[in-house]
Amino acid sequence: MIAVLSAGGFAMLVSLLGTPLFIRFLVKRNYGQFIRQDGPTAHFTKRGTPTMGGVVIIAATLIGYALANVVAGRPPNASGLLLLFLMVGLGVIGFLDDFIKISRQRSLGLSPLWKIIGQGAVGITFAVLALQFPNERYRTPASTYISFTRDISALDLAFLGAGAGLVLFVLWANFLITAWSNAVNLTDGLDGLATGVSMLVFGAYVVVAVWQSNQSCQVLSQVAARCYEVRDPRDLSIVAAAIVGACFGFLWWNASPAKIFMGDTGSLALGGALAGLSILTRTEILAAIIGGLFVLIVLSDVIQIGWFKLTGKRVFKMAPLHHHFELMGWGEVTIVIRFWIIAALFVCAGLGIFYAEWVVG
Repeated sequence: MIAVLSAGGFAMLVSLLGTPLFIRFLVKRNYGQFIRQDGPTAHFTKRGTPTMGGVVIIAATLIGYALANVVAGRPPNASGLLLLFLMVGLGVIGFLDDFIKISRQRSLGLSPLWKIIGQGAVGITFAVLALQFPNERYRTPASTYISFTRDISALDLAFLGAGAGLVLFVLWANFLITAWSNAVNLTDGLDGLATGVSMLVFGAYVVVAVWQSNQSCQVLSQVAARCYEVRDPRDLSIVAAAIVGACFGFLWWNASPAKIFMGDTGSLALGGALAGLSILTRTEILAAIIGGLFVLIVLSDVIQIGWFKLTGKRVFKMAPLHHHFELMGWGEVTIVIRFWIIAALFVCAGLGIFYAEWVVG
């Protein structure tokens, strides 16, 4: 538990103290946000606000994780390193996207093709490696089973054989990575919204991973019906705690009126980390409940686009959903706080289901 608390504390300090330094660096080089012209007019005042703040979140997470392992005197494990690889890899794709937007002063960064290629390269590498590195119980960081609160034995992607299972798992993992990275990216539209929701969601995963560590089949009897076959739950809890701490410190500067935005650098990194945690903790479907607000934001965009193509009419004044409420006259801070409350309810529901499944056994 010392490592978990240390990771969150160190990451928070790095993010809290490092963000203003990074803001000065960005301002000095005029690396400011470009605002799309078809968005809410209230956002025009945000033009030029420093972006790419996700660099601080990623750096704080890495430092928090490393220092926590030093304090606890423990080596890093495969699961934690794979999760950080996914987070950093997608963060690099987001950084390139942000840098192109800034340097060319436009709202479009990387072309869709290059973004797909970049995300695919990182996602495929993560998925393939996640099925390697078996421990002494022959448990790999991920499995070919689709999971809810744990692996579902009836849903094995390797039912056609190991080769086909690998291919199907790579496709499934990349679907989750793309879905969650885009979900966090769409949510990052108001000051502090995505950062605050991420704190809540990753905080839930700290609880999940710590619980799995205490109820691990590697610690309890092999016949314990309710133990978890997760390879490195303690390592995953440390990474999740570091992300919470990094977001906590960053929120001080990202809250309305934001002094800095996380940009695609942060949103893609956080989305990738959430996807990776769901895969490595074997809670892929449960993640859709814990991160329910992210799902709602994506659904609002899908509904808006789908309905417009079918009928030529819009369901919402503007998508994603938070912009709809802006155009209805709601204040930005009001929307953010209410969405945080909704996110907290989803988190409570997800943790309740996770615990209830363990109780029932």
